[in-house]
Amino acid sequence: MKKMLSVILAITMLMSSILLLSGCSGAGNVKKIGIVQILEHPSLNTIRESIIKELEANGYKDGQNIRIDYQNAQNELTNLKTISQKFVRNKYDLIIAIATPSAQTVKNETNEIPIIFSACTDPVGAGIVTSLEKPGGNVTGTSDAVSAEMIMELARKITPGIKTIGALYNLSEPNSVSVINDLKNYAGNNGLTVVEATVTSTADIQQAVNSLTGKSDAIFVPIDNTVASAMKVVAETATKAGIPVYVGADSMVKDGGLATYGINYEILGKETAKMAIEVLNGKNPGDIPVKLMTDMDIYINQDTASKLGINIPQDILSEATILN
Repeated sequence: MKKMLSVILAITMLMSSILLLSGCSGAGNVKKIGIVQILEHPSLNTIRESIIKELEANGYKDGQNIRIDYQNAQNELTNLKTISQKFVRNKYDLIIAIATPSAQTVKNETNEIPIIFSACTDPVGAGIVTSLEKPGGNVTGTSDAVSAEMIMELARKITPGIKTIGALYNLSEPNSVSVINDLKNYAGNNGLTVVEATVTSTADIQQAVNSLTGKSDAIFVPIDNTVASAMKVVAETATKAGIPVYVGADSMVKDGGLATYGINYEILGKETAKMAIEVLNGKNPGDIPVKLMTDMDIYINQDTASKLGINIPQDILSEATILN
């Protein structure tokens, strides 16, 4: 009997040890992922939510085998730096940076922790990667670059006769500067004039829009974080003046812009998550090419069109997603 009890005790202790080791091993395999977002905005929120959803769909669930620490910088660069330093100090396994300022700040804090950026319009021009094909280092991600030419071609079909385009953007955002340069090239090749109004904060936007409404046939706004956060003010002011606003993102159409030829931010988030999964599985970020979105959709705000007295051509409406 004593021999039998000794055997049972030995087996119990062995099983306990195995369970303990298994538990420790599981805890050690939980990957820490930091997500930093420059500000609260529908497009950026869609990206973040889509990333988390796609990670979970592929077996990476927050609270189980990964731990996600989401931080919002509230459009303050000092906050971005503090958040980035925290992620690095705590030796996170992966950092996902949403929007160009986030990616720039995180990259300046570490050249070791893998970084996946999302919604960086011109990552090369912003100094985030050296090449789209071969990013190098510890960084790669997805670009939300849109074509100023495609948007303006759409604009000229919806509102023919445009001669002067008002460009509204924050000069300190490299993503905006890149698209505005494309706009200028398009204008120069098509006999159009670009009039600029730049802002440094949302406090400047009302005055900037007013300055453009008197001398523009239409206003163009790229994917600009500053302007996007006050897009309803832009749309309301311009619409009252009878000026259509063409924008770079679907969320900006939803906030009152007339139209865009842009990307789907839910798909952008999914593609970002797929890259993150590759890195979590051991791939070097610098070996993964930056993903450019090739599928573009037309987005129309029919309410804004009605307020402006604009009839959207039927061939455009048949292809468009209506956002009101």
